[in-house]
Amino acid sequence: MQRTIEIRTDDLNGEATRRLIALHLAGMHDTSPAESVHALDIDALRHPSLSVWTAWVDGELAGVGALKALDADRGEIKSMRADDRFRGTGVGRALLRHIVEDARRRGMSSLWLETGTTEDFVPAQRLYESEGFVVCGPFEDYALDPFSVFMTRTL
Repeated sequence: MQRTIEIRTDDLNGEATRRLIALHLAGMHDTSPAESVHALDIDALRHPSLSVWTAWVDGELAGVGALKALDADRGEIKSMRADDRFRGTGVGRALLRHIVEDARRRGMSSLWLETGTTEDFVPAQRLYESEGFVVCGPFEDYALDPFSVFMTRTL
């Protein structure tokens, strides 16, 4: 049976969202050295340049994702994480497609992202590639790092 994924704008005040963001940060620190962790905490996600959405399945928080406006033409995907119980169920893809559509509505011409290089990040890399993202060099304030892969997509 196909479960419906509902995407909602999130104000980051809910306990479930706060727990998932904390889990995301802890996971990043478990797989990468501190200087290679670019994940944002709750306070950083409240910045006005960021929009945050959560995915819900049958009333349960299933995932989170954010869009950071780099400028009027470019956005960066941040804080993409599916709850472990919902990995491989389409939650990440639904969030990613929602973010892409929101960026298009805003008139952005490209999206950018940074993700990890360890085995834990291979499913994320495959998801991004399957949705049209290609590997590129560092952007904005990022630097070459063996724990980071950078990707972009023209909209």
